[in-house]
Amino acid sequence: MNNPKKITAKAPNEKEVFKTLNTNKIYIPVLIGLGVAIYFFLEKVDIPIFLEALGKSNWYWFLGALIMLLARDAGYIYRIRMISDDELSWKSSIYIILLWEFASAVTPSVVGGTAVAIFILNREGLSFGKSMAYVMMTALLDNFFFIVFSPLAIFVSNSFDFMVFPAISAGMFNEFVQKQGLKGAFYVSYGLTVIYASFFVYGLLINPRGFKWLLVKITSIKLLRRFREGAINTGNEMIIAAKTLRGSGISLWIKAIFLTFFIWIARYLMLNCLISAFTPLEAIDHLFVFARQIAMWIVMLLSPTPGSSGTAEAVFCLFYVEYLRSEFCAAVGILWRLFYYYPYLFVGALILPRWLIRVNKNRRNNEKKS
Repeated sequence: MNNPKKITAKAPNEKEVFKTLNTNKIYIPVLIGLGVAIYFFLEKVDIPIFLEALGKSNWYWFLGALIMLLARDAGYIYRIRMISDDELSWKSSIYIILLWEFASAVTPSVVGGTAVAIFILNREGLSFGKSMAYVMMTALLDNFFFIVFSPLAIFVSNSFDFMVFPAISAGMFNEFVQKQGLKGAFYVSYGLTVIYASFFVYGLLINPRGFKWLLVKITSIKLLRRFREGAINTGNEMIIAAKTLRGSGISLWIKAIFLTFFIWIARYLMLNCLISAFTPLEAIDHLFVFARQIAMWIVMLLSPTPGSSGTAEAVFCLFYVEYLRSEFCAAVGILWRLFYYYPYLFVGALILPRWLIRVNKNRRNNEKKS
């Protein structure tokens, strides 16, 4: 009787990975972000009014924003260690998350840092199959948050007669067209997220071989034939990852789902804290700020720039000028980015050389033992 053909998948191309894991990569998003930030700061911010507002701000809320940021990172670190069944050490988990965030910060949101994340996990001692499985699992969990909470944001807006898609001044275009454009971007991004997650669920949890068959069939079309090799490799990756996760109990998934909700809620509450530092918010306002941030984040997923640089700064005041004075709203948007985005660029660039020395040393030691 013939043995079934062994399923194999190509590991991420090391050369391509290091094109992303490159300290020089920080210049592009920094230049884009700073360029937009400087423009908005000079054109949209009344500096004396902002400095006055900053002097009167409640600094306890800045501390709250920092705590939310640290809570979110702690959640990410704990989640990757929990998913690996403690195979990853705390030190490895910290390196993984910080470098993963760095990779995400230097790549467009639509691209993400999946290949880099697989490479990092693999270099931290996990097998290629486990590395793929855990990256795919976390991607599915993060998308699940958006799929669940985005309709809740719309529900909140409808229930309280609150516009989750903000009113926009007419300017060059008709206000209706501008508003529908923003709403349209949200629904396109949400729809793509649902489709992406549905493919993941089918391939990772239901029928990985059927998923591969579907990809091969699609790339059999003449126009798509050049993607066939990549489709076969992706299908093989899904089969390997699904096999690795097969033993994961339902309790692990439930814990991971709730932990994912905690991570993203902490991430969003950070902005609630920043806005509260300048403007006292009622409980219902906190709910509206949170709901609007989900809509803004979904729109930002379509950004073609690394880490949504420029896009995030540009759309911030569209969503939050109602809660912040127009004279310094853009400045708070820059502060928001300084909290949750730029630190990962610089921390990643600082720890990357140290991490490479560490993992290369571990590899040499393992080779000597074997």
